[in-house]
Amino acid sequence: MDTAVKRLAVLGSTGSIGRQTLDIVRTLPEHFRVVALAAGSNTSLLLEQIKEFGPGHYYSSSEKKLDAGDCKFMSLEEMAACADADIVVIATSGTSGLEAVLAAARAGKRIALANKESLVAAGEIITAEVKAHNAEILPVDSEHSAVWQCLNGETSRPRRIILTASGGPFLDYTQAQLEAVTVEQALAHPSWQMGKKVTIDSATLMNKGLEVIEAHWLFDIPVADITVLVHPGSIVHSMVEFADGSVKAQMGRPDMRLPIQYALTYPERIANPGFSFIDWHGLSMLSFEPPDMERFHCLRLAIDAAEEGGTSPAVLCAADEAAVELFIAERIKFIDIPRLVETVLDEHVSNLRPDIEDIIAAGTWARDTLFALAGGSD
Repeated sequence: MDTAVKRLAVLGSTGSIGRQTLDIVRTLPEHFRVVALAAGSNTSLLLEQIKEFGPGHYYSSSEKKLDAGDCKFMSLEEMAACADADIVVIATSGTSGLEAVLAAARAGKRIALANKESLVAAGEIITAEVKAHNAEILPVDSEHSAVWQCLNGETSRPRRIILTASGGPFLDYTQAQLEAVTVEQALAHPSWQMGKKVTIDSATLMNKGLEVIEAHWLFDIPVADITVLVHPGSIVHSMVEFADGSVKAQMGRPDMRLPIQYALTYPERIANPGFSFIDWHGLSMLSFEPPDMERFHCLRLAIDAAEEGGTSPAVLCAADEAAVELFIAERIKFIDIPRLVETVLDEHVSNLRPDIEDIIAAGTWARDTLFALAGGSD
């Protein structure tokens, strides 16, 4: 096989990031080969992907025996550590990706990470495993990819990291308007095309809070030195400020395929005929403003959980997952998401030195507690 071809295992292949990863493979087939695909319950799409890309292994959370020809079943953790893969793309949603991230780290893999919840819940443990086994984490989130690109070549620590947020569809909503938000409205993001969970988190700004915690672990910088600014244009994906007052910004159109491709081709940049460029003549201004922590209380909850540490971030993640599930199912209101998550966090006594079992147990407790508070079961 051509050594220039990178072999990919794509975990979460039927989700938004997974599908966009495979779009890049379609556009640049001379650069990539898919060797393994993992999905949840969307077996029909998974089978289509298996037929198109011809991987040797697959994983499905719903069925072990698919009519997949020569493609053989493999567990998620085995796939994450698969010797055939040069890069493991972890695009699973929620804390379900935690064990896979750990398996890839312990196998010394290059990990293209789109699953922010794993680092949020177990950042200290994962980063220690990455260091111990000479693995790499290449961030796929647009904001963290931007920071990573800004830090490339720098030898001095940044003064601060500035993460940008579009503000979502409800940036200027009053409290009364937020009371009446529908699922359809919350899923209509003004800038980005993402999966349902991430889109709802972007509407509450929980996503930005999770990104603060993730940036803390990815770049070894205190939470207090990470700033969030609302930038509705979604052109500046993040910035890094240095001790001398210089600021680097990474810019581009709001297209998740850009950071995905950079993680896959790093350290090279490859022209992609499917990508478009910024129209500088049509760009009149770039605006920034601080987020309203009262209107978007989820951001404050995430920062507080990060500062408390221990199992609090894992509880934050799991409680938010449960609340978003209930909102999408129209069992709670949009404004109930931060209220319920805050109640769960208030009831939790953080274990400040958790192991992975403690973190998983805290997440399970958080989900159960939130569902009980909402008056229903999972």
